[in-house]
Amino acid sequence: MARPPFSIEKCIADLIVYAKSHLDLDDLDAVYAQNRLLRLFGATEPQEPTGKQRDLQTDLLDPMVRYAVKNKLTDEASALLFETEIMGLVTPAPSYVVSRFDNIAAVESPQKATDYLYDLSVNSNYIRMADIRKNIRWTAPGTMGDITVTINLSKPEKDAKQVALEKAMAATNYPKCALCIENVGFAGNVKRAARQTLRTIPIILGDEEWFFQFSPYVYYDNHCIAFSKEHRPMAVTPKTFTRLLDFCDLFPYYFIGSNADLPIVGGSILSHDHYQGGNKVLPMFRRDARKVFAHPTFPNTQFAILDWYNSVVRLSSFNRAELEKAAAHVLQHWRVYTDQTVGVIARTDEPHNTVTPIATYDKQHGYVIYLILRNNRTDDKHPDGIFHPTADMHNIKKEGIGLIEAMGIFILPGRLAAETEAIVNILTGAAPLDFSALSKEDNPLGKHLGMIAQLTNDCGTSLSPEAAERAVVDYINNTCVKILECTAVFKNTEEGQQAFEKFLKEVGAYKE
Repeated sequence: MARPPFSIEKCIADLIVYAKSHLDLDDLDAVYAQNRLLRLFGATEPQEPTGKQRDLQTDLLDPMVRYAVKNKLTDEASALLFETEIMGLVTPAPSYVVSRFDNIAAVESPQKATDYLYDLSVNSNYIRMADIRKNIRWTAPGTMGDITVTINLSKPEKDAKQVALEKAMAATNYPKCALCIENVGFAGNVKRAARQTLRTIPIILGDEEWFFQFSPYVYYDNHCIAFSKEHRPMAVTPKTFTRLLDFCDLFPYYFIGSNADLPIVGGSILSHDHYQGGNKVLPMFRRDARKVFAHPTFPNTQFAILDWYNSVVRLSSFNRAELEKAAAHVLQHWRVYTDQTVGVIARTDEPHNTVTPIATYDKQHGYVIYLILRNNRTDDKHPDGIFHPTADMHNIKKEGIGLIEAMGIFILPGRLAAETEAIVNILTGAAPLDFSALSKEDNPLGKHLGMIAQLTNDCGTSLSPEAAERAVVDYINNTCVKILECTAVFKNTEEGQQAFEKFLKEVGAYKE
């Protein structure tokens, strides 16, 4: 049977049906949205929907964007921006979403409300699940707990044409950054993602206006973001603990954490104060205390060294006010703490000590604050950071180790998918082992010379495909564990743990 001719009007009609069913689009707003879509595509009048079940991406958005490119309504470089504009026209208005969220939270529960916002974010394609499912993900075993490794394929690399367009585009300071509230409804451009489908919920943290949203990248289950209404730099202060615990009171089924507030050990966006949270699925949460301490000033708060790869002080208490003070007390001492025997120096020309704080609530421990101790000092031998992956690991991960990775979920660059496949081919003999070719500047495998040399020396070049892939994965797993160990300011050695206990003694804690 011949396929019926493509009709943009039919696609528009079916998209309206989808939005009413999956995006809670009201009937009156549906008429409004339909007319805007007709205008966007230069169509004169609507048609009846097909009545068929149609996939949003493959059956509706992809053909609609192809139609737009063919009819010069957009171009290939701006196709994603145009697609987001389409979905922005059928996504309920921000005020409606906030009202609906608040009503669900009041009548049913906060968790039902966040479920509503998450489903809306997925169904509006703000969270592009079709792309996220492309990510390669596995569990890596380790001596202090399994970690999760992800090769991120959901963010495509820019091609030369896009780079050229970015260069030609006039500079703009609106929105100030990717986290500002002004991103809601922002049309985007070749430098910045479109955000017509972004919806945020106003919340109060520490008597300040903040906003709650979901991350479009979903590095773990229900990956969410809280960001300050004010565009101001990241800062970890005693007020941070108040805000984190306020968030736990609002959403006790989520964790929430802040990146450290210094370069190298901080996250990718230090220009805007924000936190990241979500379901308590990160590997660090599965670890128990290695040693437990008490503190005379904070009798209702347990101090503990977490059994984890980097240096974590875990504080827990059912007395929230006391816990906040205990966390502020540890932060105050760590900011100025120096122990040159283990390379920890609090300050040179600039401060170096900070923390990555994470807060949760559970019935067993009450309120919990994890303080991952961080130091961003560099020296001649370690220009990228003394407590940072060394140069021999940069082929796997060179970027800063922020909140998510410090807790055991590694987000590795998408380039690794093709590069590791090429290394597997060398290990099986399907591709030649030619170190002179690998050493050429333009060879993408050049950065992996050390890895290839080690693997071929240890395993040879006649492995089965399965064994070769296992060898490569094991190498990546071991490297990720080593990276976490690099970030530990107190190493998991006898000397390092004695130094850790020495710090807690300085804080005033003692072994129970």
